[in-house]
Amino acid sequence: MQTPDQAHVIRRLGTFTATSIVVANMIGTGIFTTSGLMAANLPGPAWILLCWLLGGLIAMTGAICYSELATRMPDEGGEYLYLKRLYHPALGFLTGWTSLFVGFSAPIAAAALSFSEYMFAGLNIPAGSDQINHIILYKKITAISVIAIFTLIHYWGIRLGAGVQNFLTVIKIAIVLGLALAGIWVGTGNIAALSFSGYETTGLLGIGTAMMLVMFSYSGWNASAYIAGELKTPKRSLPVSLISGTLLVALLYILLNIFILDTLTYSELQGVIAVVEAASVKAFGRWIGDVLGLLIGIALLSSLSAFILIGPRVYYAMARDGLFFSFASRVHPRHKVPGRSILLQGLIATGMVIVGTFQQLIIYVSFALSIFTWIAVAGIFIARKQQVGEELAVKIIGYPYTPLFFLMSTFILMVVTYINQPLESTAAIITVLCGIPFYRFWIKSATPH
Repeated sequence: MQTPDQAHVIRRLGTFTATSIVVANMIGTGIFTTSGLMAANLPGPAWILLCWLLGGLIAMTGAICYSELATRMPDEGGEYLYLKRLYHPALGFLTGWTSLFVGFSAPIAAAALSFSEYMFAGLNIPAGSDQINHIILYKKITAISVIAIFTLIHYWGIRLGAGVQNFLTVIKIAIVLGLALAGIWVGTGNIAALSFSGYETTGLLGIGTAMMLVMFSYSGWNASAYIAGELKTPKRSLPVSLISGTLLVALLYILLNIFILDTLTYSELQGVIAVVEAASVKAFGRWIGDVLGLLIGIALLSSLSAFILIGPRVYYAMARDGLFFSFASRVHPRHKVPGRSILLQGLIATGMVIVGTFQQLIIYVSFALSIFTWIAVAGIFIARKQQVGEELAVKIIGYPYTPLFFLMSTFILMVVTYINQPLESTAAIITVLCGIPFYRFWIKSATPH
């Protein structure tokens, strides 16, 4: 008999919330920072748009594939559930282990730090040479406070958390769409100079580096799969949220990049991190920089909130299977959420804020997560052969070419990533492998003596 704190989560979420979670997870720090870095590796603006289009296509095929996986196994956990059932519990554990540090806690910390950076910039808080250490401390305190607030919001129940998430996501979409359309309207016409010349100066590695940045920005297209166990109608909500959410974000990304490329010359764009702010200042005037800092800070809260909502569902699913701390499987008797998992994740993210800034985590995070999304999509062939959840499945469009395209594209990008960034890629692999002794420990602990 189950005790109240071991009860299952309740199916309360609808399609709109599921879609907003996908959108909120995808639109984060990446789109606001990466186009300038891409320009440093590519010969012209047309190549930037091509990379964003290709990245959107890869993300879309991934979302289509996950719509079948998620409807075949409509429960909490995402890749943890798929890899455990289709391959081996050890693989499922390793994806959950990696998610705890790389997939959710690190992005939560990064989003919180980015929020504090944009808030301080938007409020135009000056920092003299003797005040720099104090400002850094205040920024970290702000980031930790934001994590604490949103951890408590999601701890207090799924209805409150979902309501806040939906509100922030609508604001985020309005900010990005409004900025892109207004910017295109007053643009200077640089978009007319789009050209694919200069490939010989770039090569495959240059394009590969740019694509790594793009795929980091598109990560999160699989977000609603993690909360499948809390969706009221998973067979409908999962495909709609995964595909429509990814399509909407891809459209917003293209529009925002058209604004950037239409406003800034390529020399003004190359190597710039705060590229959206630079384009906005040129398009609308100096005052927009401060306003933009505040707006982007608000937009980043949506991503932070979505990560805090999704991550604990993975740890909850692992603990329920005896592959994680048992307290993580306990559902709050009143709020009906995996409360202790939410608090654990908040503590880890807080620790990461204290330790560093995470400015060099883009490659590390994207490489580690690509390993498991690749294995999960390959599992579609196994699921069909074994007829896992056959009566529930929403079959993907274009099988087997859709999953094959995703697998080939992702594999090539991972190889290029390792060649270009061996240190970060190796660190990601080591993080995954470090989970093996912990898996053996929990298996041994669960075995009766």
